[in-house]
Amino acid sequence: MTPQQKTLYETRFNTCNLNPAKVNEIDTAVTKIASNKARYQAVATPLGIPWYVIGVLHNMEAGLNFNCHLHNGDPLTARTVHVPKGQPAKGNPPFTWEYSAADALTGNGLNAWKDWSLGGMLYRIECYNGLGYFRKNLPSPYLWSYTDQYVKGKFAADGQYDPNLVSKQCGAAALLKRMVDNKVISIAVSAPAVTSVKDQIIAAGNKVIYYTGFASAEAKVLQDLLNQNGSALTADGKAGKNTSDAWYKWSGLYLKGDPRRTS
Repeated sequence: MTPQQKTLYETRFNTCNLNPAKVNEIDTAVTKIASNKARYQAVATPLGIPWYVIGVLHNMEAGLNFNCHLHNGDPLTARTVHVPKGQPAKGNPPFTWEYSAADALTGNGLNAWKDWSLGGMLYRIECYNGLGYFRKNLPSPYLWSYTDQYVKGKFAADGQYDPNLVSKQCGAAALLKRMVDNKVISIAVSAPAVTSVKDQIIAAGNKVIYYTGFASAEAKVLQDLLNQNGSALTADGKAGKNTSDAWYKWSGLYLKGDPRRTS
């Protein structure tokens, strides 16, 4: 994870809004996670993992069912049969939830991860599900479903991405956002370097390619930043002529790929 990627995660989280129609569903899950804090802590503390990370992963993988593996939601009465298959490799079923959860977390390397700031945490949670969306430069529904950072697009199966499929599961970031809003938890955010607004906008625009048919997270960050400073762009991640024109006013350059750019 690069510093720029970390900043992107944190910017998304700090600017995202929950879907009002889903707040009751989110609250139900948050209440249940909080009520099981002691159980999550019993696994989290020895591994050096925040308890609420385990809580949101439990919701994502097993619908908060303590009779299921944290690896993938398969029942604890046997080893996992779905990916990752055959877990836990040691011990004999039926497994306790705690034993299986510790196996899943260490198997994913979360016990070795040290950066539990906001950006580092969101990155590791996305890694738990896989970085297919990350590599496509798309917001992962595993994180952002039920927020305005995600609209549609989902892997229907391994390697099968459907741009029109919509996730019907609450994303981990939505849960964490609500937990912060309700003061169930607090999350450390790395202090950003102090830079001027102009420098921030120029730096954000240098990461953006002029629209060629694909929206990008970097373009959405630039558009949001420009809008916070006087522009009135549609913040859809499609950095076309209007976005390029708005950036030109700050940088004196059009976006990379803009046919009007001469250098």
